[in-house]
Amino acid sequence: MTDANDDEEVFVPERPLHLLPADRRSFLRLSAGAAAVLPLTALAGCSGSGRDPNLIRIAFQQFGSGTIKQKWITTAAQEFSEENPDLVVELVPIVASENDYFTKNELLMSSPRTSPDLVYEDSFILLSDVGAGYLQPITDLVEGLEHWDDIAEASKDAVTSEDGEIYGVPITTDTRALWFHRDVFAQAGLPEDWQPGSWEEILEAARAIRDSDSEAIPFFLFAGTPQGEKASMQGFEMLMYGTGDGTGLYDRDSEKWILGSPGFVDSLGFLQTLFEEELTATLGQHLDPNISETIYTSLMPEGKLGILIDGSWISQNWTESAARPWPEWPDVIGLADMPTQDGGGTGTVTLAGGWGLSIPEYATNRDVAFQFLQKLVSTETLVDYAIADNHITVRADVSEVEEYRTYSPAVDYFTTLLETAYYRPALPAYPEVSSAIQEAMEAVMTGTSAENAAAAYDASVTDIVGPENVQEATA
Repeated sequence: MTDANDDEEVFVPERPLHLLPADRRSFLRLSAGAAAVLPLTALAGCSGSGRDPNLIRIAFQQFGSGTIKQKWITTAAQEFSEENPDLVVELVPIVASENDYFTKNELLMSSPRTSPDLVYEDSFILLSDVGAGYLQPITDLVEGLEHWDDIAEASKDAVTSEDGEIYGVPITTDTRALWFHRDVFAQAGLPEDWQPGSWEEILEAARAIRDSDSEAIPFFLFAGTPQGEKASMQGFEMLMYGTGDGTGLYDRDSEKWILGSPGFVDSLGFLQTLFEEELTATLGQHLDPNISETIYTSLMPEGKLGILIDGSWISQNWTESAARPWPEWPDVIGLADMPTQDGGGTGTVTLAGGWGLSIPEYATNRDVAFQFLQKLVSTETLVDYAIADNHITVRADVSEVEEYRTYSPAVDYFTTLLETAYYRPALPAYPEVSSAIQEAMEAVMTGTSAENAAAAYDASVTDIVGPENVQEATA
């Protein structure tokens, strides 16, 4: 759902980070972060299968030098240690791009020698990890979780396998919309309260920016394989789920993946138009895996991008503690709902995702791991984490806290969008299907027709799931 740098290493310090006075046992260690640089496989030598059962290792993605998740875990660990002085929490921040994080996390979970006891999982990869045997069911544990009933049903569904077992505790979610720069719009003679009613109205606004005196890139959506899941979710699916063909990617009734969807072709056609009419960034910029950082730190703040499809969390890049603070953004940036293709149906569309905590199959002590998980998901802890991370909560008890409801100028807007959000088909095959979507987008970006790219996608999906698990679109 978000971006990160593409550092290929996991960092392992020479000694633990001690956060308590020397006369008390250290409750927190970092297995990554400061001193030495080792490849991920070297972690196998840092821990053995017979490690201390009172040691709790938690793996999570770190976005470059960002420490938001680390602070969230550290704060919970401080409270947890006071209550359980014999337990030790060890942090394993994995500094990696989104796709690399999934790979490195799976490598850790694949062996009892290296497996964390808790992992931070994206809902889109979770069931794939379940299918690979990396995660264990926690249905019996969540039955006693204090705020389980406060979690949105759609988020619960995302962590529930087809056999009814639960494999994670959802924590965050997000929604997506159009972010637009009012100064760029003013130069192009566009309204500051812009709300497009169709894809064509988005294209008209982009053409107006292109033809104005502004040097801004008119429109950007993430596309192509280097962008990973951002391309599939922030880009393609924000288009396809608004086509109104009634198929989506997967038919839940027949339990089959959809081929030959007119909406799929039309979505690729929209991307094709952007490139043919020079309404978007260059191909090189689109294929830059770090383009999101450029967008947030320079293109948007400097008025060099007119319209962006992106998620609810991105204003965290402009807070006082960010690398590029931009306190003026609420006055400069406007928000608009993403319209359906022709304005029909519900009129607008958004995709929602989210992250949560899961217990790997090779966790040393699942009960101790879940005990710490409960501390991580207390109401107070999650309010603080949501504010620091600029995300939308999945929990009713958190959303009712005034501090949460007012932490950002955009939180109410994006929280409201959640009511009508679509969710990706969180199935084991989805990550591979998502890769096929990215390949189809990249094919169009490099000159292939939308029809041929869609046909190649259909062939790829058939190979991924098998011909018995696909069906032709009915629309």
